[in-house]
Amino acid sequence: MNLSKVRNIGISAHIDSGKTTLTERILFFSGRIHRMNEVKGSGDGATMDYMDLEKERGITITSACTQVKWKDDHIINVIDTPGHVDFTVEVERSLRVLDGAILVLCSVGGVQSQSLTVDRQMKRYKIPRIAFINKMDRTGANSASVIKQVREKLGVIPLPIQLPMGAESKFQGVIDLIKMQAVFFDGEKGEDVRYEAIPAEFAEAAQAARHEMLETLSLSSDALMECLLEEREPTAEELVPILREATLSHAVVPVMMGTAYKNKGVQELMDAILAYLPSPLDREISATDNSRKAREAAAAIAAAGPEGTKPEPVKVKLAPNPDLPLVAMAFKIIEEQFGQLTYMRLYQGKIVKGDSYTNTRTGKKVRIGRIVRMHADQREDLDVAEAGDICAVVGIECASGDTFCGGDLEYGLESIFVPDAVIRLSIEPAKRDGADKLAKALQRFRREDPTFRVNTDKESGQTLIGGMGQLHLEIYIERIKREYKVECLIGEPRVAYRETLLSPIEFNYKHKKQTGGSGQYAHIVGKLEPLPEDSPVPSEFDNAVFGGRIPKEYIKPIEDAFFLSLEKGPLCESEVVNVKMVLEDGSYHDVDSSEMAFHVCTIDCMRTTLKQAEMVLLEPIMTLEVEAPSEFQGSVTGHIASKRGMISSSDTIAGMGVFRAEVPLASMFDYANELRSMTQGKGSFTMEFARYKQLPRSLQEEVITKRRAEKAERMALAR
Repeated sequence: MNLSKVRNIGISAHIDSGKTTLTERILFFSGRIHRMNEVKGSGDGATMDYMDLEKERGITITSACTQVKWKDDHIINVIDTPGHVDFTVEVERSLRVLDGAILVLCSVGGVQSQSLTVDRQMKRYKIPRIAFINKMDRTGANSASVIKQVREKLGVIPLPIQLPMGAESKFQGVIDLIKMQAVFFDGEKGEDVRYEAIPAEFAEAAQAARHEMLETLSLSSDALMECLLEEREPTAEELVPILREATLSHAVVPVMMGTAYKNKGVQELMDAILAYLPSPLDREISATDNSRKAREAAAAIAAAGPEGTKPEPVKVKLAPNPDLPLVAMAFKIIEEQFGQLTYMRLYQGKIVKGDSYTNTRTGKKVRIGRIVRMHADQREDLDVAEAGDICAVVGIECASGDTFCGGDLEYGLESIFVPDAVIRLSIEPAKRDGADKLAKALQRFRREDPTFRVNTDKESGQTLIGGMGQLHLEIYIERIKREYKVECLIGEPRVAYRETLLSPIEFNYKHKKQTGGSGQYAHIVGKLEPLPEDSPVPSEFDNAVFGGRIPKEYIKPIEDAFFLSLEKGPLCESEVVNVKMVLEDGSYHDVDSSEMAFHVCTIDCMRTTLKQAEMVLLEPIMTLEVEAPSEFQGSVTGHIASKRGMISSSDTIAGMGVFRAEVPLASMFDYANELRSMTQGKGSFTMEFARYKQLPRSLQEEVITKRRAEKAERMALAR
């Protein structure tokens, strides 16, 4: 493979911005498919939405991968990702392994709530991107407004490298501001790209837009600044490498436009992917060396530093060279009838069919029996895959985020960020004989999706499933029904409340047990303090014991017991967060003290102290964005207020009202149906987790009473 001609890109956006339609056009114009299908309407559905549920609902649920070839044998690996925040882990793990991305924005909606989430994910993994303003043919299309929103809301410098010729029904094509040419898309399917002189009516606007583009670009290029000061017009050949460098360094985000549905602007975008987005050679990827030698070297450096210095992990840079030992990441897994399908990104070395490689998390060697290239759900067999590529292997056991190495390497790649679940449901089979199938289904989905949580309530024995939202869990329940033929009974959604401390409280607890023979003795003194809301860690332990009042070997059991005791709080057995334990003093007995004694002492102490402390409940607050015709503004905002929501902003774009608010999750169940009936089916909304906030005292008692009644009922049933 010529790595300079390889691009690994993802297509991400808010719901219904046209990601999958754009991917379908990329497949068609590159010759990968010979007939375009649409996401919605009659027909077979889009190529990348291959699941039945995706075709029925017209949404992307799981990310799909394919490979296309474009001019001069360039290879583009494309991953189409979902737009719903419920499936955010699909975007997260795709961006983790990609080199560049296309951020698709709707020309009417602009920067919407999920656009912000996707932008945060791109920044987290330092992914250079191109913004593509889609749906320029829609009523209310306004590219200037979208560019302004990109600057203000995303905090990046947008650099329009195209100017639209007309908008809405009059959208004809684009003006390329680099080459200063008008670009038209002729033919029945826009397959014939025609370059012409800029029409007279757009000449003045094009000159002004190019001047602005050069001014912005010159801020990140001394060569271009000199050129402008000399009043010399730079050529396209000079501008492309300057713009590429500025894009790769995140100085600017090139902005392009078109309409994927009407087949306009896609080929120009594909050219820009090759011109401005990075190849595997342009990305610096490092891994942690977990070998014994590296750990010993880190420990030696830490020992030479000031007291309390922790060993820093040894970082090594990876080279996309197929001749070096393999370093690859498993970023997505799918359980299939004949074994597990594991998607891999190769950063160094190569995978050869029949060879064995080490999973550095487990330390086990696995043999690769089959390597495939994915095209949505179709596959093509390979004998070897090299660094810089994305492939899939069949039949190996591993988890999402595992690193595979060749030779003697023991490298670990930074894993994927996984957000916490915000909603839980109880689930059980309608018939007893479905229990085994349900267990298999839950086990499979938990392995495939790190945001899908499964646990058992210790007291009730109920199986609880957790996820990122109602739609997320709905999809999995539907898949269990279809793929495993199991009808399920679903319990009421349970909100994942948290408990926290309002004010500091001191403790002085002694654990003493004498029953003949060696007894148990432990004594701890200290205080619990509340941590600030924006604390980077949910809880903290601080050892402030001096003079060996408690021997060092007993400190770790105290710390472990402290964190263990935070799993269930005194109010309604929710997790306790934002608490710091300061261990100040204590005492021990030469014979009767042990690690177990201090462990038991700490758990009993925490249980007692938290019951005496001033505790409050925290509830998950969601960021809500509602889009509905402006005539329903009063109904929508009034309804949000009735749910204890706070409207943060409202805009009207082309007759559609866009309302942003912060709303407690507890009041948002069944909101989809409520909004539909309130807006005659014309309203839509997106919701994502924002933060935890204190629950009002009046509601706290209600929640505690309800949870305790549920617990009593479960215990009665268990008896």
